[in-house]
Amino acid sequence: MPRVSGAPRRSDEMFVLDSDHLSLIDRSESELGARIRRRIQDVGPAHFATTIVNYDEQTRGWLAFSAKAKRNAEQIEAYRRLEKHLHMYCATRVLSFDELAAVRFQAPQSSKLKVGTMDLRIAAIVLAHDATLLSRNLRDFQRVPGLRVEDWTNKITEAEPL
Repeated sequence: MPRVSGAPRRSDEMFVLDSDHLSLIDRSESELGARIRRRIQDVGPAHFATTIVNYDEQTRGWLAFSAKAKRNAEQIEAYRRLEKHLHMYCATRVLSFDELAAVRFQAPQSSKLKVGTMDLRIAAIVLAHDATLLSRNLRDFQRVPGLRVEDWTNKITEAEPL
């Protein structure tokens, strides 16, 4: 559920970055990425993490991209991007899909929510850590009971007090 404007934040609140927010942060020319990076600095980088599921999704994408590269220049660029991806995750706290997350995953999965399996795993990890998910995919994630989700690419969210 989106946070009500002006609602107080916990001082220990954790924010989990979904793949879409991570991709925007990674693009130095992205205005939306710059907005997210400013918010992270305002809140404090120690309050942020991502999930092993996001790492899985993005790594598969970069590996597929590098596998398609045929010419030397394409391969060099593909591996440069893959290495940048690796460094970003090495510098970011990554939350595990552990036993508690697995239990959280089973409940919405058995209730036949119309949400993808990977998104349900991400949601389960976020719920297990009592965190807030940052994603542009509000439509799907808002279907998960008890999950707090926000879109920090939205200007309305940016204006909210921290």
